[in-house]
Amino acid sequence: MKNSLLFKDLKIFLIILVATFNFLSFKTDDKVIVVSKDGKGNFITIQQAVDAVKNGSSQRTKIFIKAGTYKEKIIISETKGPIILEGENPEKTVITFDDFASKKNQEGKDIGTTGSATVFIYANDFTAKNISFENSAGRVGQAVAVLTAGDRITFENCRFLGNQDTLYLKGAQDLEDKTKPSRNYFKNCYIEGTTDYIFGAGTAVFENCFIYSKETASYITAASTPRENNFGFVFINCNITGNAKEYSVYLGRPWRLFAKTVYINCTLNSTIRPEGWHNWNKPDAEKTTFYAEFNSKGSGANSISRVNWSHQLNQSEAKKYTLGNILKGKDNWNAKKSLK
Repeated sequence: MKNSLLFKDLKIFLIILVATFNFLSFKTDDKVIVVSKDGKGNFITIQQAVDAVKNGSSQRTKIFIKAGTYKEKIIISETKGPIILEGENPEKTVITFDDFASKKNQEGKDIGTTGSATVFIYANDFTAKNISFENSAGRVGQAVAVLTAGDRITFENCRFLGNQDTLYLKGAQDLEDKTKPSRNYFKNCYIEGTTDYIFGAGTAVFENCFIYSKETASYITAASTPRENNFGFVFINCNITGNAKEYSVYLGRPWRLFAKTVYINCTLNSTIRPEGWHNWNKPDAEKTTFYAEFNSKGSGANSISRVNWSHQLNQSEAKKYTLGNILKGKDNWNAKKSLK
């Protein structure tokens, strides 16, 4: 009887302890801002919510975006503290704009590829979930949906919609501080496009993503990896698919000479050309790029016919292509933890 009472008291104590812990966790949770087009949130535009985030704050701010189509260009400046944009539903929460590179500015000059972006992410420690990012300009040349230049950036269950140059992982090569890392993690995302629709100098891991080459597609990636970087774009357990013509799409071509792109355990459909890779008419790039695959599957996997300057990794070589090894950096960043 005495042991039974002791056990009961211990159980009550544990319940109180857990409740107290949960309460304290709730009290220190992210600050939350709600965006709703119907005026029932804190703001009706996403940019207003971003502008309200305190500069330099160490507390993460969650901007919850209710379902709707938000036609606006969004700039998340490098001065902003950690932000998470979370949509109500990835197919019903859409951020869109229709700028394109050859569109003229007020001075009559092209706004350029960078200027065409719908969303600019210059801040560090940015996360997005359950959102569609779109450039709706159509097939009019370069038209970016999302541009990233910050560090420790994560996307989960997001869609990137566009044609040429959909996703620009700009990195620091064109910024004042060229030594700044720019690490990106994409989990369970959908990315579509036609030409070079994943491109830039940033380091990025795409895990369990759908990479969709649209009808007129030609090249999936155009990396411009800095020479000193060990990793560029790495696709892990991805589905490389689309409705482009059979054997018409290259896995990648080098925007700059030291481009690095690797596919690990990916399924490739028949849109992929047997040779796999293109040198962008730069013979010297064949000696400096690093293009590789490991355990590619599907009708687009053809290790025998790949260009002889690409690589088929063995198991030992493939072991270094882990999320932690690619993205940890000098600060031991845990990309998956950022999604929590």
